Amino acid sequence: MGLELYLDLLSQPCRAVYIFAKKNGIPFELRAVELLKGQHLSDAFAQVNPLKKVPALKDGDFTLTESVAILLYLTRKYEVPDHWYPQDLQARARVDEYLAWQHTTLRRNCLRALWHKVMLPVFLGEPVSPQMLAATLAELDETLQLLEDQFLQNKAFLAGPHISLADLVAVTELMHPVGAGCQIFEGRPKLAAWQQRVVAAVGEELFREAHEVILKARDSPPADPIIKQKLMPGVLAMIR
Repeated sequence: MGLELYLDLLSQPCRAVYIFAKKNGIPFELRAVELLKGQHLSDAFAQVNPLKKVPALKDGDFTLTESVAILLYLTRKYEVPDHWYPQDLQARARVDEYLAWQHTTLRRNCLRALWHKVMLPVFLGEPVSPQMLAATLAELDETLQLLEDQFLQNKAFLAGPHISLADLVAVTELMHPVGAGCQIFEGRPKLAAWQQRVVAAVGEELFREAHEVILKARDSPPADPIIKQKLMPGVLAMIR
């Protein structure tokens, strides 16, 4: 059995893995795991990832979880251009620095923006107070400023003159609030220009394909009550 990737493109780290594999011509079998149907909570998927999260990778008898670990595994196993994860010590360290920072900052705040603005009220039927939503969006705005000031600065890409894993992970995160209807690039010309460079480097068609699901998030039908009951504990833990 060849490489298998367990993904749902609603998930931002799944989109990063999907784009990276497709862009670099890495052959894989896509194993769809529909998060909004609770498929990640099934006993069958727990055999792949006992943590019941996507993405997950199977390569023969080898199984790997966590998106950054999966991306690094793919860069090391396959011959991909050096700019994704440079051999140069300091250039690689800049990529590592961003990947270490983003877990509890940009990822958290983009996720909270999507769920507080759209998924909780629309999909799960759970009201979110205007105060809570305002606080979430304000925290996202602060994080976007940090992304610009600390990481992008005046460079073409986050870690230097070429696209890297840092940019791919970042841009897929930012599409979460975009999918929620947040105009995060308005008033941020530097960030908007960076996003356009990343899309061009990845390829517009592939970028659009990977983000088709998230850009339709606002059209999600209400969850079945049984599914809602299954999902709620994990959702609340994820966005707290």
